[in-house]
Amino acid sequence: MSSKDENSDWQAIASQDVLIARANMLAKIRQFFSNKNILEVDTPSLSKGTITDIYLDALSTRSKHLNKGQTPLYLQTSPEFAMKRLLASGMGSIYQICRAFRDDETGRYHNPEFLMLEWYRVNFNHLQLMAEMDELLVMVLDTEPADIITYQALFLEILGVDPLEDSNECFQKLVTEKANGPTLTDRDELLHCLFAVLIEPQLGKKRPLMVCDFPASQSSLARLSKQDPRVSERFEVYYKGIELANGFHELKDADEQRKRFEQDNAQRLKLNKTQRPLDERLLAALQSGIPDCAGVALGLDRLLMLKLNKKSIQEVMPFPIDRA
Repeated sequence: MSSKDENSDWQAIASQDVLIARANMLAKIRQFFSNKNILEVDTPSLSKGTITDIYLDALSTRSKHLNKGQTPLYLQTSPEFAMKRLLASGMGSIYQICRAFRDDETGRYHNPEFLMLEWYRVNFNHLQLMAEMDELLVMVLDTEPADIITYQALFLEILGVDPLEDSNECFQKLVTEKANGPTLTDRDELLHCLFAVLIEPQLGKKRPLMVCDFPASQSSLARLSKQDPRVSERFEVYYKGIELANGFHELKDADEQRKRFEQDNAQRLKLNKTQRPLDERLLAALQSGIPDCAGVALGLDRLLMLKLNKKSIQEVMPFPIDRA
């Protein structure tokens, strides 16, 4: 963009009314947590460690104050790792409203920098946290209470296939014939494609929908179910076909978490993606012991977009990436 172009698009995109609504929403959210005596915290945006998730990419920079600029620092994709260190330090139930950064696609629902709400509830499992998430959504969006469905039931209902039992060949047939997708060999890539293209746009048309019990291979930082080890104690929240939140009954086992990070990096290598340094401080915190807890991250720009019936998150941001 030329300096002339930059001089002509200096104005904010969001109107004053939108920014007032944004401020009011944040005030309501803070009051929600204050009423529950949940502590607001603030953690660094920069860290030597970052996520290994194959579907997310972190932005990085360097500072002359750390190893003379030789060590990369990563802008955090969420405050999760630092917040878990606070949990291990005995801070109790906590929440944070902060900027998060992801070097992924831009579009109606994505911006490399966005506003996130993340909270952790000590002595909660994922089902209890889903109920509290529902309270928050009813308050902010003025919706009816959310519906709940398992990942397996959702695939059976919409596509007529079982994501826990059916073959990769069965999934590939659907990807090719109904999703117009490529040939894929990884089971989770096949399921992700089917979910994103054929299922997600249909979710939560009238009221929010919470999808729970994701396959164990997609557990990320969630613990596996004791009732059914094929699934993890993880949930996602959708409204009007848009993903709003991702939550876990948090994994406490440091050795298992390290193993999952290493498996992610091995998968990144197979996909010709850069491997990421493990967050050793997080792993040390898990080793020292975190309380039994559940946590969830919620995209606040998407939440406000839905509340105000806007078509993109850029309409509720003062300066999205192309005007930053």
